[in-house]
Amino acid sequence: MGFVKVAKTSEIADQSGKAVEVGGKMLAVFNLGGTFYAIEDECNHAGGPLSEGYLDGDEVECPWHGARFNVKIGEACGAPADGDLTGYKVRIVGDDVEIEV
Repeated sequence: MGFVKVAKTSEIADQSGKAVEVGGKMLAVFNLGGTFYAIEDECNHAGGPLSEGYLDGDEVECPWHGARFNVKIGEACGAPADGDLTGYKVRIVGDDVEIEV
């Protein structure tokens, strides 16, 4: 499928996330100081929306039960996470945020 445009850079404030749908998958795109990252949006513990979670450095905390994941690579960083999530390549073209799927 290649890279797919999912948002404008201006739509995702620094230190925040946004849920996007790409190819039937819900992904969370995060802006960390102008660098963008994407991982699966659904927490693998109980399905919480990670795009609505609290960012602390390069980790996001699930708003439902506090599982933590590294937004750069999807690695589980704290219980009750049930393993790693898939991370996706992100590129910026002009002011478009694109994710490779």
